[in-house]
Amino acid sequence: MADLFDTGAAVPDTAPRPLADRLRPKSLGEVIGQEQVLGPDAPLGVMLASNSLSSLIFWGPPGVGKTTIARLLADETDLHFIQISAIFTGVPELRKVFEAAKMRRQNGKGTLLFVDEIHRFNKAQQDGFLPYMEDGTILLVGATTENPSFELNAAVLSRSQVLVLTRLSLADLERLAQRAERELDRKLPLDGPAREALLEMADGDGRGLLNLIEQVAAWKVDGKLDTDALTTRLMRRATKYDKSGDEHYNLISALHKSVRGSDPDAALYWFARMLKGGEDPRFLARRITRMAVEDIGLADPQAQTICLHAWETYERLGSPEGELALAQAVTYLALAPKSNAGYAAYKNAMRAAEKTGSEPPPKHILNAPTTLMKDQGYGDGYAYDHDAEDGFSGQNYFPETMKRGVYYSPVDRGFERELKKRLDFFAKLRAKRNG
Repeated sequence: MADLFDTGAAVPDTAPRPLADRLRPKSLGEVIGQEQVLGPDAPLGVMLASNSLSSLIFWGPPGVGKTTIARLLADETDLHFIQISAIFTGVPELRKVFEAAKMRRQNGKGTLLFVDEIHRFNKAQQDGFLPYMEDGTILLVGATTENPSFELNAAVLSRSQVLVLTRLSLADLERLAQRAERELDRKLPLDGPAREALLEMADGDGRGLLNLIEQVAAWKVDGKLDTDALTTRLMRRATKYDKSGDEHYNLISALHKSVRGSDPDAALYWFARMLKGGEDPRFLARRITRMAVEDIGLADPQAQTICLHAWETYERLGSPEGELALAQAVTYLALAPKSNAGYAAYKNAMRAAEKTGSEPPPKHILNAPTTLMKDQGYGDGYAYDHDAEDGFSGQNYFPETMKRGVYYSPVDRGFERELKKRLDFFAKLRAKRNG
């Protein structure tokens, strides 16, 4: 009986086949890109050379070869290839797959089970793979576009090696385009800039590029099309961006670090990428305000105000006009002097507060509204700073049993340079008063 979910059924030669299927590599050596995984000294190259293939998780964007590499691995290791999708497979179907793999193993044949979108399985379903991975019934190869650290069980990850597959470079896509032209036995009707625009439209997705090439190759045109003609006839692919997924966090991290690194051009690029992907500008307004607080702080106290004003401007104008105010705030933040001294001081104070627990303030700075409190010494010895020389008494304001803490260390940049002078001035006065 044919295996469930086996996609290896023969297709009649006369049946029409998409270009992507016709160009599917016949060996790992034909795979374009992914040298960091497939090279002789790369993880899969070493595993195959030593004949010690382990369970794997392929993590990467669509169209970079996850399914193809899994199928070729089965061929290389003489394992029976079974492919399922977590979207369409439930527990009853999984049981049938495992039972068939058991029978196959008893007959001396191993099984490579390829699970597409493995992160779609819930915890219980993922746990179901474990005994069959451990006893060798299956060699699991999972594919996911989401970060495995967040989406897969620790038990599955501990029994697998995660391999990161990357989007194809323009050079990789050009090699793929040349392979497609050989298969089609004709050149694409595009001039140089239009050809490059076509590769960029694929956005690193090899399968997407072949689908675009198939459309272009079907056009009846005289001569070569330029970029304008190409983009008029062909819609640009939507940018890969999931507002609730891994790409969302990758891009906001890129924006934040570009601002922190004082690179306004990179910061504006990532800001634009997120807007193009459909990100809510209010989310961006909140995050850039956070950047002002965390990474600029008192080095430029105006930065926070500018972010809040930009946020308010967006709320009044809406999109797209209000987005310009946010872009200007991003530019200002990138060029502002940077300091996380205030942020670090806050965290240091929080750690000290947690460590010291319920230590009371020193009695001399406590108010004494009742006679009993006065009798207990509340307020005794308090020096009113406005009456002191220089308006500074130099008294201790920490708990009496606690060593004086030093949490805020301003940097010698921006406005904090002035704050550092004030801090040093008060430190000298305090030492003098307590001499």
